This record gives sequence, C-alpha cells and structure tokens, in this order.
Amino acid sequence: MILDLNLGIDEILMKIILPLFLTYLVSAFVGLERQNVGKAAGLSSHILVAMGSAGIAIMQRLMFEQQLLLGSQGVSIDPEQQRVIAQVVTGIGFVGAGVIIKDQANVVKGITTAATIWVTAMVGLILGSGYILVGSILGLFMVILILVRDIVRGFNPFKPHDRQDPPHEREH
Repeated sequence: MILDLNLGIDEILMKIILPLFLTYLVSAFVGLERQNVGKAAGLSSHILVAMGSAGIAIMQRLMFEQQLLLGSQGVSIDPEQQRVIAQVVTGIGFVGAGVIIKDQANVVKGITTAATIWVTAMVGLILGSGYILVGSILGLFMVILILVRDIVRGFNPFKPHDRQDPPHEREH
C-alpha cells in the first residue's frame, strides 16, 4: 500500500517540499562555509545529513497522521513506530564523531564541524516534523552565527580558503 499518494498539492507543498527546501538552504550554507574553511565535512556531508533527517521526520509525521486516521476508524495502532526520530538524534552523533580527531600534539580538532553536522540534522528533523517557524528561526540563528563569526575572523565564508593558511595567520 502506498501511503503518501493521497496527499493533496497543498499538503505536498507544506509537509514535504517547504521543509526540505528550507533544510536544504540552511544545510547548504553551513556546509559551504565548513568546506570553504577547509574542514573535513563540507557541503555534501551537511546537505545529505540534514536532508536525510528531514526525510525521516517527514516520514514519521506522515506515519503519525496515518496512525491517527486508523485509530479514529477503530483499527489498533502501534505507537512504537514513533521512535524513529530518537534513533536519528543518536545516530547523527556517531557521524559527527567521525570528524573529530586528536592530532599528534594532543589537540582535538573537528568539534565545531561535528556540532554543525548535528545541528543541521536537528534543523532537518524540526522542519520535517512540521515546525517551520521553529526550524527556520534555528536555521537563521545558525546562519547569523557563522556569518558574524567569519566576518569577525576576517574572511568571507563564500570564498574557499587554503587549509594551510588560516585566516587569522594571513598577512593583511
């Protein structure tokens, strides 16, 4: 049985396309900045993680609506299927851990990139769950944080930088 072909165009736009589009915008911005700064996870990684999270949230939201419909028709439902998002939250932590390294000087690197992976995934979950205002505001705050931080550091997040030449060490 195909469960999502009965959606109207307005439901497709509001429940699927809008959350995915906003998730794409936020994660693309964050990923582009991470890539241009020379970090391990860049544009593709951030978009894929966030869009996957949004897709899972959209699926879970549609599953919940289907369960409510079945319940209202007297069909017994299993609420255990609603635990999918919890698994995404912990699974993304594992993905983020993959970019954290400790070099030979015992300096830990990759924490910010791991955090950006995690938070873009959460924006995807929030938007995919239908909380467009909350997800958009969180995404906007992320974009503002990155823009302000990069401007204060003296570089343009839209322009690739040499990984060997951090912006704070360049001559002006």
